[in-house]
Amino acid sequence: MISNTIILPVLMHMLIAVLLIFFWRNVKAQKIISVAGNLLVLGLGIEIFMLTWNNGIQTTQAGAWRAPFGITFVADVFSSSMVLLTAIAGTAVGLFSTVGIRRERMKYGYFPIYHFLLMGLNGAFLTGDIFNLFVWFEIIIIASFVLMTLGGRRLQIGAGIKYVTINLLASVIFLTAIGILYGLTGSLNMADLSLKIAAIENRGLVNVTAMLFFTSFGIKSAVFPLYFWLPASYHTPPSAITAIFGGLLTKVGVYALIRTFTLIFVPDAFTTNVLLVVATGTLLTGALGALVKKDIRKLFSYLIVCHIGYMIAGLGMFTEIAIVGTLFYLFHDMMAKTNLFLITGLMTKIRGSGYYKDTGGLYKDYPRLSLIIAIVFFSVVGVPPLSGFWPKIYLFQAGLGTGSYILLGAMIIASFITLYVMAKCWSEMFWKPQPEENKKEPDNFSKMNRWDKTWMVGPIIMLAFISLYIGLGAEKIMMVSKHIAGELMDTGPYIKAVLGK
Repeated sequence: MISNTIILPVLMHMLIAVLLIFFWRNVKAQKIISVAGNLLVLGLGIEIFMLTWNNGIQTTQAGAWRAPFGITFVADVFSSSMVLLTAIAGTAVGLFSTVGIRRERMKYGYFPIYHFLLMGLNGAFLTGDIFNLFVWFEIIIIASFVLMTLGGRRLQIGAGIKYVTINLLASVIFLTAIGILYGLTGSLNMADLSLKIAAIENRGLVNVTAMLFFTSFGIKSAVFPLYFWLPASYHTPPSAITAIFGGLLTKVGVYALIRTFTLIFVPDAFTTNVLLVVATGTLLTGALGALVKKDIRKLFSYLIVCHIGYMIAGLGMFTEIAIVGTLFYLFHDMMAKTNLFLITGLMTKIRGSGYYKDTGGLYKDYPRLSLIIAIVFFSVVGVPPLSGFWPKIYLFQAGLGTGSYILLGAMIIASFITLYVMAKCWSEMFWKPQPEENKKEPDNFSKMNRWDKTWMVGPIIMLAFISLYIGLGAEKIMMVSKHIAGELMDTGPYIKAVLGK
């Protein structure tokens, strides 16, 4: 079904970003425009999700050029869910940014670049063309590099160079893979590629091409052994920026992996083995890295890596139940990781330190806020019945069903290490008294006015209750995940919607 509505999230963020440029030095106007724009896109995200849920896959052919010759945008339940979750996270981070980002950074383009980043994310989720996926990835890289280095501190610049260097390498590999794919098939439309790749007899060459795509998307997703850039860079920018990075940037890489390896390169025995080995390595190295970190943001950065492993595991097992677990975990992780890094910004504001051993006594000083944060922490752990618990059940079940016992062991070990490090963080930050030598640090949060406190705490509460809803309303999230898994395993309706055949 043709619907031009699906491209509106991309166009709206572009228009908001352009409008904000005209208010370059007017910080108050930028805040109002940004918040209003995010709320508008959130409404569009809800509308597009309901449109695809009720009416099926929606497409738009740019310039009325029919696929596979023109540029295609496609919204199925999977991509519309990602657009909706991006809008929720974007709204939360945008609200937090109004007080969590210094005015100096706002005056030098924070909000316009932020909306260009969200534009790129939505474009990546909605594109039906593999080359345009590359284009949207480049927009994301450029915008994220500017956000990472905005402020010009030495630590930021060093981390930004590592970040952009490895991501440019990923882009070179991605572009090379696209060139080989076009040479093999003469097409760039993903639905058309699905048909043409299946007809190629030289499966060895197809597998090589698939591994090039996997390497590129694997770098962007921070999988083993390509993850090292993430914990080396994500702790350097302000927490609002890290929140959108941790919640969304790695997930666009996971989305690309799921889309290409269910639609174009359906996993065979070789691809499956590679995915399972990488998933096992990602789970263990991420968990062990988190185990030794004292800096809260570095610890959470390693948890990002670790938990990407669960999603790769589900894709590697490639059964419907495994894909359901992967999707559920993806949705949970987008909300939880965004919130974790917003919480680090709040903790730093209160205690003036990013090391959890310096931040004790938070439960005594802020009991109600501490209970909200507990929901987030234990959602990340997967304590039943919170949101991180349910997808693991499906992934463990898939591991037993496919005989992937080493992977299953890695998932269990990663779960216990996550429990240990999050429990340790909670104990050090909330239960234990604050060290005497750190009591001289000013509590800048208590000095903020009532409205600024609301804008800082409100998004954390909002995302915490969304995580709570994902856990307590798991049957609804599971219904959506099963619907998407069915569409991913049976690509016929997608191909028909795009190509009309």
